[in-house]
Amino acid sequence: MTYPAVSTAVDLIDAPLLYKGKVRELYDLGEHMLIVVTDRISAFDYVLEPAVPEKGNVLNRLSAFWFGQTKELLENHVVHIDVDRLGSIVKNPELLRNRIMVVRKAQRIDMECVVRGYITGGGWRQYQETGKVNGIELPEGLRKNAQLPEPIFTPAAKNDVGHDEDIPFSKMQELIGEELGDELKEKSLKLYAFARDICAEHGILLADCKFEFGILDGRVILIDEIFTPDASRFWAKDKYALDIEIDSMDKEPVRAYLASSSWDKNSTPDPLPEEVVAETSRRYLDIYHRITGHSLN
Repeated sequence: MTYPAVSTAVDLIDAPLLYKGKVRELYDLGEHMLIVVTDRISAFDYVLEPAVPEKGNVLNRLSAFWFGQTKELLENHVVHIDVDRLGSIVKNPELLRNRIMVVRKAQRIDMECVVRGYITGGGWRQYQETGKVNGIELPEGLRKNAQLPEPIFTPAAKNDVGHDEDIPFSKMQELIGEELGDELKEKSLKLYAFARDICAEHGILLADCKFEFGILDGRVILIDEIFTPDASRFWAKDKYALDIEIDSMDKEPVRAYLASSSWDKNSTPDPLPEEVVAETSRRYLDIYHRITGHSLN
C-alpha cells in the first residue's frame, strides 16, 4: 500500500514537540527522544512544496543502516526504529512506519564535522580564491572534482539560524577544547574512510559528508543522521568527471530546477513541478537500493 507524503507529524504524535527543523521533528519521550523524518525538502534555505514521497523513509532507513554498520567503530544514539513499540503515542503507525527513530538524549556538540575526499562545492570555491580549504593548504593545480591526496577535515560552527560557518580546525579546538577537537577529527576521518570503501563497492563515490556528535555520560557518540543524501555528496562512479558540475545522487533535480527558474531566492518559491518531485523521489529510492541492496517494500 502506498501512503501519501508526510509533511509533518505534529498531529500524529501524542508527545511534546521539542524542535521542528527543515526535515526532522523531535519529540520528548521522557528518558528518550523521538525523531520523525518527514518528506519535507529544502533548498537555498527554503522549505519547498510539495513534500517528496518516500524521502523521509529513505533518510531514516539509510541512517539506521549506517548506524548499524558503524556501531563497532563508534557508539551512536539509536535505541530502536520500531513504530509499534511506541503504542498509543503514535496515532497512525502505518503512516509513520520506517520514518521514526527513538534515540538517547545526548548533549549536542555545536560543530558540524565535515570530511572532504574530493575538491568540489564550497571547498572548490574556497580553493579557487585562496588555495586553501578551511585554512588547509592544498597542492597547486587541483582541478574541480579532483580526488584529494588524503581526505581532509573541515569543520563548521553550527548555527540554528542561517548557514553554518566554515572554520579552521584550530578555531574548532579553541571553541570546544583541543582534546575533544582531536577526538572528533579522528572519528570523522575513520567514519568517512569506512563508508567510502563500502560505497565504492557499489559504484558510488563518497565525495564528502558531515557528522554530528553528542556527549552522553561523558562519552562522545554519533547522533543525527549519517551517510544519507541530505548529509553526504554521492556521485555515481560512471558519471564522475573533472571540471564539470557532477549530477549528484540527491535532490539535485530540485536545485537545478530552482537555479534555472525565475525565482529570486528571496521569497517563497512556487510549488515544484510534478516531474521534479517524481525524479527527486526516484533518486532517493535509487541511492537506498544501491547502497543497501534492498528496496523499501
